[in-house]
Amino acid sequence: MESYYVYILASKRNGTLYTGSSHDLIGRTYQHKNALVGGFTKRYNVKILVYYEHSDSKEGALLREKQIKEWRRKWKMELIEKTNPEWKDLYEDLLKN
Repeated sequence: MESYYVYILASKRNGTLYTGSSHDLIGRTYQHKNALVGGFTKRYNVKILVYYEHSDSKEGALLREKQIKEWRRKWKMELIEKTNPEWKDLYEDLLKN
Protein backbone atom coordinates (compact mmCIF):
# COMPACT_ATOMS: atom_id res chain seq x y z
CA MET A 1 0.00 0.00 0.00
CA GLU A 2 1.37 3.36 -1.04
CA SER A 3 1.59 6.29 1.39
CA TYR A 4 0.57 9.82 0.56
CA TYR A 5 1.51 13.07 2.23
CA VAL A 6 0.33 16.64 2.50
CA TYR A 7 3.16 19.07 3.19
CA ILE A 8 3.88 22.73 3.76
CA LEU A 9 7.11 24.39 2.66
CA ALA A 10 8.30 27.84 3.76
CA SER A 11 10.86 30.31 2.46
CA LYS A 12 11.83 31.14 6.07
CA ARG A 13 10.14 31.44 9.46
CA ASN A 14 6.89 33.36 8.92
CA GLY A 15 7.79 33.61 5.23
CA THR A 16 6.07 32.54 2.03
CA LEU A 17 4.17 29.24 2.35
CA TYR A 18 3.41 26.53 -0.18
CA THR A 19 1.10 23.55 0.36
CA GLY A 20 1.34 20.41 -1.75
CA SER A 21 0.80 16.66 -1.72
CA SER A 22 2.85 13.71 -2.94
CA HIS A 23 3.31 9.96 -2.60
CA ASP A 24 7.10 10.52 -2.41
CA LEU A 25 7.67 13.18 0.24
CA ILE A 26 11.45 12.84 0.29
CA GLY A 27 11.79 12.97 -3.50
CA ARG A 28 9.34 15.83 -3.91
CA THR A 29 10.99 17.88 -1.16
CA TYR A 30 14.38 17.24 -2.78
CA GLN A 31 13.01 18.64 -6.04
CA HIS A 32 11.80 21.79 -4.30
CA LYS A 33 15.06 22.22 -2.33
CA ASN A 34 17.15 22.00 -5.49
CA ALA A 35 14.88 24.23 -7.60
CA LEU A 36 14.11 21.34 -9.95
CA VAL A 37 10.44 22.28 -9.81
CA GLY A 38 9.58 25.41 -11.76
CA GLY A 39 6.89 27.83 -10.74
CA PHE A 40 5.92 29.19 -7.36
CA THR A 41 8.43 27.46 -5.09
CA LYS A 42 11.36 28.22 -7.35
CA ARG A 43 10.31 31.83 -7.91
CA TYR A 44 9.84 32.54 -4.18
CA ASN A 45 12.69 30.33 -2.88
CA VAL A 46 10.34 28.12 -0.85
CA LYS A 47 12.50 25.19 0.24
CA ILE A 48 12.06 24.46 3.95
CA LEU A 49 9.81 21.52 4.86
CA VAL A 50 8.04 22.79 7.97
CA TYR A 51 4.99 20.50 8.17
CA TYR A 52 3.70 17.23 6.78
CA GLU A 53 1.03 14.70 7.54
CA HIS A 54 0.32 11.20 6.30
CA SER A 55 -2.79 10.12 4.42
CA ASP A 56 -3.89 6.59 3.62
CA SER A 57 -5.14 7.52 0.16
CA LYS A 58 -4.36 9.78 -2.75
CA GLU A 59 -7.89 11.18 -2.60
CA GLY A 60 -7.54 11.93 1.12
CA ALA A 61 -4.24 13.72 0.57
CA LEU A 62 -5.67 15.81 -2.27
CA LEU A 63 -8.74 16.74 -0.22
CA ARG A 64 -6.59 17.76 2.76
CA GLU A 65 -4.27 19.76 0.48
CA LYS A 66 -7.26 21.61 -0.95
CA GLN A 67 -8.63 22.23 2.55
CA ILE A 68 -5.34 23.68 3.83
CA LYS A 69 -4.91 25.84 0.72
CA GLU A 70 -8.30 27.42 1.45
CA TRP A 71 -7.32 28.28 5.02
CA ARG A 72 -6.27 31.73 6.14
CA ARG A 73 -2.54 32.23 6.52
CA LYS A 74 -2.91 32.52 10.31
CA TRP A 75 -4.45 29.04 10.51
CA LYS A 76 -1.64 27.54 8.43
CA MET A 77 0.94 29.14 10.70
CA GLU A 78 -0.85 27.79 13.78
CA LEU A 79 -0.83 24.30 12.23
CA ILE A 80 2.92 24.54 11.64
CA GLU A 81 3.70 25.93 15.08
CA LYS A 82 1.61 23.27 16.84
CA THR A 83 4.00 20.52 15.70
CA ASN A 84 7.10 22.50 14.70
CA PRO A 85 7.32 25.66 16.86
CA GLU A 86 10.92 26.33 15.83
CA TRP A 87 10.16 26.02 12.10
CA LYS A 88 12.90 23.39 11.85
CA ASP A 89 13.54 21.92 8.40
CA LEU A 90 11.99 18.46 8.73
CA TYR A 91 13.65 17.13 5.58
CA GLU A 92 16.81 16.03 7.43
CA ASP A 93 14.70 14.03 9.90
CA LEU A 94 12.98 12.25 7.00
CA LEU A 95 16.35 11.17 5.62
CA LYS A 96 17.34 9.64 8.97
CA ASN A 97 14.27 7.37 9.08
